[in-house]
Amino acid sequence: MRSMILLALAQAPAPAAVPSVGDQLAQMLPMFVLIVVIFYFVIYRPQKQQREKHQTLISQLKKGDKVVTSGGIWGTVTNVGKETVTLQVAENAKIKVARDHILRVRGDEADD
Repeated sequence: MRSMILLALAQAPAPAAVPSVGDQLAQMLPMFVLIVVIFYFVIYRPQKQQREKHQTLISQLKKGDKVVTSGGIWGTVTNVGKETVTLQVAENAKIKVARDHILRVRGDEADD
């Protein structure tokens, strides 16, 4: 009987080794790097390109440009200051707007 118990214990599978913290980190590192790369190309890079394009647009504003503000106001640039832009929005109506709030230059679009 005793020999059968010893034989059964001898044939039992060895307990699984518990992975160390270093092994777990080594397995997680590629996934973490992949997440950072995806974050860079999907979120950060497009926002950076859009921000640079907007800064270029703002720096090239000049008198006579037809623009649209972030508030939806259409106007013509009459004066460009360091931080503000003066827009003529009607025949005798001018407003000052922060430069950062100019969204786009309209070009030769028809005024509706």
